[in-house]
Amino acid sequence: MEVKSNKIKAGKDRIALTIISYSFCGLVALVCLVPFIMVLSGSFSSESAIANNGFSLLPQDFSLEAYKTIFKEPIVVIRAYATTIGLTLAGTVLGLLLQTMTAYVLSRKDFDWRNKFSFFFYFTTLFSGGLVPYYLLITKTLGWKNSYLALLFPLLFSVYNLLIMKSYIMNLPDSLIEAAKIDGCGEVRILFQIVMPLIKPALATVGLFIALAYWNDWYNAMLYVDKEEMYPLQYFLYQQVNNIETYKKMIANNAVSSAVVNAMSLPTQTLKMALTIVVTGPIVLAYPFVQRYFVQGITIGAVKG
Repeated sequence: MEVKSNKIKAGKDRIALTIISYSFCGLVALVCLVPFIMVLSGSFSSESAIANNGFSLLPQDFSLEAYKTIFKEPIVVIRAYATTIGLTLAGTVLGLLLQTMTAYVLSRKDFDWRNKFSFFFYFTTLFSGGLVPYYLLITKTLGWKNSYLALLFPLLFSVYNLLIMKSYIMNLPDSLIEAAKIDGCGEVRILFQIVMPLIKPALATVGLFIALAYWNDWYNAMLYVDKEEMYPLQYFLYQQVNNIETYKKMIANNAVSSAVVNAMSLPTQTLKMALTIVVTGPIVLAYPFVQRYFVQGITIGAVKG
C-alpha cells in the first residue's frame, strides 16, 4: 500500500514538474516571440501611427508604404537577393569543407605537429594585423576590389567553428579510423565516407553559423565593393535606410522644397521594420530544417550523466 502511494506521489510530482517546465519554456518563447510580432506589425503600420502611438502587437493604420519603398525597383532587390544567396551557398559549402578537413587533421593523434598548428589558429583569435593591412591585402596585393572573392573569402574560415568541429571529431572512437585503415581506406575516403556521416550535428551547427555570417554580412561590401549591381542584400537595404535618413536631414535643413516633401512619403521606422522582415525571413524559414542537428551540435562538450 505504501509502495502504491509512493508511485502516485511520484506521478503527481512528475506531472507538476512537467507543467512547470512547459510553462516556463512557453513564457520564454513568448518573450522571444513578442518583439518579432511587434516588428512584423510595425512593418505594416503607417509612419505617422508609429510616430504618434509607438509600436503595438497589431498594425496601426495599415500601410504597405515601407514594402513599396523597398521593392520600388524589384529587379534591384532580386539581384541583391541572388548575390546574397549565391555567396551564402558557396561560402557555406566551401567553409564546411575547409573547416572539416582542417579539424580532421588537427584531431588526428598521429599528426606530430597538431599542437603547433592548433596554437597558430588559436593565436589568430587573440591578435590581428588590423584593418589597414587587411584592406591593403584584399585590394592591392590580391586585387579583389569590386570582386565577389572579396565578399567570399574573408568569412570562409572561423577558428570558433574549427574548435566546434575538432571537438566533435575527437569524440569519435579511434577504433573506427583504425578499422578503416586495416580495410585499406585512405585518409580522404575515411574523412568523406566515415567521419563526415557521423558528424552531421556538427556540420549542421557550423553550417548554420557560416550561413548566418554570409547572410548578415554588409561590412565587407562596404569596404571592397563600389558597384551597386554587386551589393549583397544586407548592404543594399542598409544603403536604402541611409538614403532616407540623409533626405530627411536635407528636409530639416530646408534643402528640399516643401512641395517635394508633401509629394513623397518617407517611412523610416516602418522601413526598418520591413527591412528586418525581408532580411530575416529566409533564414527563419530555413532554421527548422536544421534545428534537430543544431541542438545536438551546441551541446558538444556538455557533461554527460
